[in-house]
Amino acid sequence: MPPLKALSAFEAAARHGSFSRAADELSVTPSAISHHIQNLEDFLGVRVFSRHAGRAVLTNAGRLYASEIERAFGTIIGATRLVAPQSQRDHLFIASGPSFAAKWLQPRIGDFIGLHREIGIRLSTISDLRDLETIRFDLAIAYGRPPTLDGRQVEPLLAERLRPLCSPQLIEQLGLREPADLARATLIHSSNALTWTDYLRKVTGSTIKARHELWFDRSTMAIDAAAEGLGVVLESEILAAEELANGTLIAPFRQSKFEVETVSYYLVRSVETKGRSHVGAFETWLRAKITAANLQATLM
Repeated sequence: MPPLKALSAFEAAARHGSFSRAADELSVTPSAISHHIQNLEDFLGVRVFSRHAGRAVLTNAGRLYASEIERAFGTIIGATRLVAPQSQRDHLFIASGPSFAAKWLQPRIGDFIGLHREIGIRLSTISDLRDLETIRFDLAIAYGRPPTLDGRQVEPLLAERLRPLCSPQLIEQLGLREPADLARATLIHSSNALTWTDYLRKVTGSTIKARHELWFDRSTMAIDAAAEGLGVVLESEILAAEELANGTLIAPFRQSKFEVETVSYYLVRSVETKGRSHVGAFETWLRAKITAANLQATLM
């Protein structure tokens, strides 16, 4: 590790483009800033500033280093805000699976902000349910039932109806009329509650060998691929609502017998949420949005 005081001096000087302004910010003398920069350059073995005519200009190496150090300082600031009590008072920490956050929650979150401008929102994503054991959150919308968490409340939130979806053009091109016709299609796999094999066994009692297969680790990518005509995806109206509304995706088999319903989303409350009005306000808003979207809400 380079000297931390030297890093702080460098970050301030790079941001201000001036040793004297960096000195004012850090309450030291310009010569102290210059000394710290010299120590840093000795440590790195490269020049980070070129000095001429009383000015200090970042070198190419300095610009690259400044970009990375700025990002690192931002990470430290963010981590501090996560645990500092004074920074949490008016903030609500929401965690969600990446696809639900991108496709459903983010497009609607502006409505909550408009209703509750006094509440700051920090929305983060979780790719693994085990992340709930380590990250800071007030409420989490988990895809799949999370493991037992110390002191945290877990309850079912949403059921989703999974069914095959694809572009209208692909239906005509492949003549998709019944599930057996999927043997002529490319099946698109994503990380959801039901595999294609399980789905086909539930609705037809058998399985098929598809012509091709595509695998994605995000539902967002799988939905986009299906909308582009690359194949048939097994998804729900929760994440594919926009594509179903604009007609880029439709269900080739419209009968209800070709839908499989499963409880997929769970609401997790941290132990720190008890009595916090911000948490109650968000949960009330979330349930109202679920109802307005005509989704299958679940109760304990």
